[in-house]
Amino acid sequence: MTAVINTLTEVRRLRRRTSSGSGMVLGAIGVIGFLGIWEAVSRLGLVSSRFVPPASEVLVRFGTYVVDKAFWRDAGSTMLSWSLGLLIAVVAGTVLGFLIGSSRFLERFTHSTIEFLRPVPSVALIPLAVLLFGTKIQAGLLLIVYAAFWQVLLQVIYGAKDVDPVADATARSYGLSRFQRIRHVMWPTALPYLMTGIRLAAAVALILAITAELIIGTPGLGKQIAETREGGDITGMYALILATGLIGVAINLVVRFVERRVLVWHTSVRMEAVG
Repeated sequence: MTAVINTLTEVRRLRRRTSSGSGMVLGAIGVIGFLGIWEAVSRLGLVSSRFVPPASEVLVRFGTYVVDKAFWRDAGSTMLSWSLGLLIAVVAGTVLGFLIGSSRFLERFTHSTIEFLRPVPSVALIPLAVLLFGTKIQAGLLLIVYAAFWQVLLQVIYGAKDVDPVADATARSYGLSRFQRIRHVMWPTALPYLMTGIRLAAAVALILAITAELIIGTPGLGKQIAETREGGDITGMYALILATGLIGVAINLVVRFVERRVLVWHTSVRMEAVG
């Protein structure tokens, strides 16, 4: 029996590796195909190279940026804004989410306020951010925190409300305090929701970091994109856009990796591993 189980386990591992390898190959083919179409569209004159330079030229310019210290300084500024804004949003959203989600009174009390503030676009706060902080990093942080906060807050509230009533009643019957119930009952239930909120917030935070740099002029890659556009360096502009896209992919991969590690015990991750 043990031998059969071991054999099935090895088959599943081999299937996962094969599936992962196939996915990487298909992904690489997709990227190459996209670059090929981009190159052909520009070279054949279907779109003026003045506005869409060939992909080969953009890749060459991107290579020059990679060895440029100024590029990494700008990338570091963008990542600093992103990380600080995301950290503040996650901490605030998690704490308030647990407080609101664990209290029916607070949930009803804050429902209207949340539903009023949540749909407000972060870019609508740009005039306020400029008025308060000018072009300092704090202006970008205001937009990042505001946008990412709602992603985390709502997910944590949903997770706190999803707690099994029987488990909560049992914890109460054993005399567990509010903090103990949050730690031992609510936290394991809400953690998958929290990780989903962090994944969504990470992407939103990067978008708002670049947006703040583009529009407000806070230091970072977004500011450099705006300056290359205004200076007529379209190839450089596309190369910087490509860089922001690669940063977004890297962030998503890292967050996905952390999510799988944190939720290794959860059914969804285990089923994904088996499949």
